[in-house]
Amino acid sequence: MSTRLDLTQDVGELTARIVDVESVSGGEKALADAVEEALRPLRHLTVERDGESVVARTHLGRGERVVIAGHLDTVPVVGNLPSRVEGDRLYGCGTSDMKAGVAVALKLAAGLPEPSRDVTYVFYDCEEIEAERNGLLRLSRSHPDWLAGDFAVLMEPTDGVIEGGCQGTLRAQVVTRGKRSHSARSWLGVNAVHAAEPVLAILNAYEARLPVVDGLEYHEGLNAVGIGGGVAGNVIPDECVVTVNYRFAPDLSLDDARAHVSEVFEGYEVRFTDAAAAARPGLTHSVAAAFVDAVGGTPRAKLGWTDVSLFSGLGVPAVNYGPGDPNLAHQKDEFVSLRKIADCERGMLGWLS
Repeated sequence: MSTRLDLTQDVGELTARIVDVESVSGGEKALADAVEEALRPLRHLTVERDGESVVARTHLGRGERVVIAGHLDTVPVVGNLPSRVEGDRLYGCGTSDMKAGVAVALKLAAGLPEPSRDVTYVFYDCEEIEAERNGLLRLSRSHPDWLAGDFAVLMEPTDGVIEGGCQGTLRAQVVTRGKRSHSARSWLGVNAVHAAEPVLAILNAYEARLPVVDGLEYHEGLNAVGIGGGVAGNVIPDECVVTVNYRFAPDLSLDDARAHVSEVFEGYEVRFTDAAAAARPGLTHSVAAAFVDAVGGTPRAKLGWTDVSLFSGLGVPAVNYGPGDPNLAHQKDEFVSLRKIADCERGMLGWLS
């Protein structure tokens, strides 16, 4: 089947076409080729390629540059391709997360040869898997100039509502220790799994913060996401590990977040295993204010981690905004509203023209 993309199509039809090009993480080449092929002939754009990421930029000498970014990959297909339409709903793998947003960005790239601001369109690979393979991270290291801008919009699914910033995420292992013995003579040992009970009690009693950052309320969370201990069916375990995940608001740095977790579990051995920084909402910049005015609605906090964190680290304020519903992401019956795709395109067009 041909993978050619027709950027003159209705945005809903284009979304369906993009969905039908399978692009599970690590297998984005066919879709990246199609995106590059569709953008190369557009004389108002400079098109660059790095691996399976495609970057297209206008060079009009405007006073501001904005970045519009979306990932091409999806989670694995589970019998949900090809796409299908039922009423206002387009079903299929990646419809909500986030090929509808990619379609909107491609329509803007093709249909706005003279936007009110210079625009960089970024279509990247491997967002849905481990961070080290993330195409946007790779671009930030190999071609940081390609991502430069005054403001960025990540076309993540937000159900058509601007979501500012993102929460940070941190994982840690809280370790309890004991002494091994034969389970028939358990009194000769100390059970490390039993010793984890106070750790779980701390988590059950934990009261999450609801901080307001730049006018948006975030809801933090500290939860156990795994527990492991035991050696054999006849041995009293001498170690138990409770893995916790802390989702923290963007008023905290990574060091602040680590310090908080260490304080909560004071007296226990705490091993930090993974972390990603939060990002402030980025709505105080004049370009962001113009975006909010054009798109409308009341912005809310992003209760999760997204690549706006990467843009924030590059000094580019960023928000999440896309037509997909985040609650449907990664589901077998994932779908997107065709009306919301059109509304998103209309809002972005209003902002850029």
